[in-house]
Amino acid sequence: MACAKAKWRISLHGGHSGEFCEHAEGSLREILEAACAAGYYVFGVAEHMPRVEPQFLYPRERAMGWTVETLERNFERYAHTVRQLAQEFAERLIVLCGFEIEVVPTDRYATLVRHYRQQYGFDYVVGSVHFLHGAALDGYSERPLAEVLDALGSMEAVAVEYYQRVAEMAQAVRPEVIGHLDLVRLTATRLGMAEQVATARVRQAVEQALEAIRAVDARVEVNTSALRKGLDQPYPADWIVQMGARMGIKFCIGDDSHRPAQVGFGLEAAREHLLRNGVREVHFLTREGDAIVPAVAPLE
Repeated sequence: MACAKAKWRISLHGGHSGEFCEHAEGSLREILEAACAAGYYVFGVAEHMPRVEPQFLYPRERAMGWTVETLERNFERYAHTVRQLAQEFAERLIVLCGFEIEVVPTDRYATLVRHYRQQYGFDYVVGSVHFLHGAALDGYSERPLAEVLDALGSMEAVAVEYYQRVAEMAQAVRPEVIGHLDLVRLTATRLGMAEQVATARVRQAVEQALEAIRAVDARVEVNTSALRKGLDQPYPADWIVQMGARMGIKFCIGDDSHRPAQVGFGLEAAREHLLRNGVREVHFLTREGDAIVPAVAPLE
């Protein structure tokens, strides 16, 4: 049974599907049907941009015989498919057509983001940092993060550098949305080092990242996938949301769905997470005619 729609029921990060992403399942059409059933007011689809150098291919992609060219072809198909489906679903759901960036290769990812955005006319961009020194924080890489941890000396140092990369990415790309801001918390928690990503030094790095985010007027998403992955709070943690609220940061919501069954997961928990930490409204994007415009909705 479909849920009642409310304007705060939005997601600006998710909709990854098995059609275009090797670690997702289902079709994009099935994802959008699930979004309708979940009572979304706005649903932004943000498939991953291609990783354009072979060293950044995921192990499973290699096992499937995928290449950089495969990722490029998939992304082109995605760009056309999501636009067609957005038009088809327009009477039932406001679908935004976006993509989630990668910060690799480090010397030209910003140029690539601008290229993809212009080439395919995307509505918006989700700015995410997945890689640090060639290793993926979420485990999808050939190089293990343990090597980076050994090189930098501590999880605290990893977290500080991670937030520095987030700040640099925000300034370089100026994305509308910042994805899973404290993704490093997942790795740290799994390694039993969660306390090292909330030290005074890390908090200073987070504040600097939030200042960069505020300067480009981006929205920080509350990402509910953290709950699916065993964390006790969505991304970002309570103290980061509180800090952001004091700084006047804009927040939105994303379910980071990678299959139809995940669409809408944790929406109420995201709302409660924001309210508990001093945020009373969500800032998002919507479609008015042919234009993409900013919007605000109360959480209460």
